[in-house]
Amino acid sequence: MSKRKAPQGANPNADFVEFLTELANYEKNVTRAMHKYNAYRKAASVLAKHPTRVIDGDDARKLNGIGDKIGKKIDEFMKTGKLQKLEKIRADDTSVAINLMTRVTGIGPAAARKLVEDGITTIEELRENVDRLNHHQKIGLRHFEDFEKRIPRSEMEQLESIMLKEIKGVDKDYIATICGSYRRGAKSSGDIDCLLAHESYSSTDDKKPELLRNVVEAMKESNFVTDTISIGDTKFMGVCRLPKDDENPKGERLYRRIDIRLIPNDQYFCGTLYFTGSDVFNKQMRGKALEEGFTINEYTIRPMGSTGIPGEPLPVSSEEDIFDYINMTYKKPSERSL
Repeated sequence: MSKRKAPQGANPNADFVEFLTELANYEKNVTRAMHKYNAYRKAASVLAKHPTRVIDGDDARKLNGIGDKIGKKIDEFMKTGKLQKLEKIRADDTSVAINLMTRVTGIGPAAARKLVEDGITTIEELRENVDRLNHHQKIGLRHFEDFEKRIPRSEMEQLESIMLKEIKGVDKDYIATICGSYRRGAKSSGDIDCLLAHESYSSTDDKKPELLRNVVEAMKESNFVTDTISIGDTKFMGVCRLPKDDENPKGERLYRRIDIRLIPNDQYFCGTLYFTGSDVFNKQMRGKALEEGFTINEYTIRPMGSTGIPGEPLPVSSEEDIFDYINMTYKKPSERSL
């Protein structure tokens, strides 16, 4: 998924979300303290969705997911306009460089630290040492500036229309859904995450990699897909961009990250539920399922036996079926951005 910061827009808590996101990235990429990363990320998500400005740290602590330490940071920020911890991080050249390197698609924290230790600390220096990079990282570097930019919803709608037309053009028995925050109604997205299935392919069949490859080849032939990062039996990672528009030849056509996952048709709705998210919503659903005696993942919903061993997958013909099984009121995708 995207490594860029979440959009702030008109969010009344945008300044808090911004510094929490920066702290989260530091803990993930530099210190590798994933529990702190998750705490900051969850708090940022909660504040990004909160409709009104929090008054102070005490007010913030009333929200689920914000504890005492983050409440104190909000108080410090409100009183001084800055955070001592962030000031130290920003003053540390190594931390800044590692965070920058990880913004290149394909460069993880360990690779970023190695590059920085070897004296490569800027994008310009990275471009002078492109021989140090693997195929994925080279593509990430080549399109670095484009990948940094969010995809407006209007462009996502154009991309979706083109993709679905191309997929149906290969075979009308395909079904596909663009998932992620786009399906939840977000105003912008970090990348394109497409779920693909075919009526002829179920979980009892052998893998059918040609179903994915045929779609990707068609998109390459039409020049919609411009780069392949990787392609396996069930997942394609690559780059795409909008075709030229004769009515607006000077219009911006940025390169965008795209993932396409092929899943069996009998697992399609568990897949769309999972990959639509949000992460917090999925966690809530898994908890509710366990309370009701079921286990849910991206593939199936199964009843939990008395021994604690899951039974056979239950039939699912829609997302609503999954909600019904666990006695949970159906939530539209737009209601799942927790």
